[in-house]
Amino acid sequence: MAESLSSSVYLRFKTVFGDVYSKRGASKRHRPPEKDPDNQAFGTGRDPRGLGDVMSALTNELGWSTSLAKSDLLLAWTQIAGAETAEHSFPLEVTDSVLTVQCDSTAWATQLRLMRTMIMNRIATTFPDAGIESIRFQAPHAPSWKRGSRSIPGRGPRDTYG
Repeated sequence: MAESLSSSVYLRFKTVFGDVYSKRGASKRHRPPEKDPDNQAFGTGRDPRGLGDVMSALTNELGWSTSLAKSDLLLAWTQIAGAETAEHSFPLEVTDSVLTVQCDSTAWATQLRLMRTMIMNRIATTFPDAGIESIRFQAPHAPSWKRGSRSIPGRGPRDTYG
């Protein structure tokens, strides 16, 4: 009985730890890992990539491409609208896919409203990731007649005009 117990323990150890008398490299524990084409030292896909490629992959993965395209759009307003037009207008913000542009005068706001399709085409071709669907051109705000500490609520200057 003792002999059968020792032989069963020996066979169990032999299956778990391998045969001591067999070749060293034949056991599962000492077998080299199988070749994985993605983990080879000089395999395909292991070449270093440029910083621009890495950053664009990172921004796409994190979902920043839309925000970065919107900020690039705001910075490139001179190239989009033209040098003379950019002197009299500047982009304020992008909210809900609407670009808001502040103009120097109502005449420039009207002129830019007439140029809306041309500007939208340039934005769509240059910055497609920005997701701009429309443009809103703002004229300068009207002057306020509320001046001084003694102003009272009411209709304002229209009260005195009859």
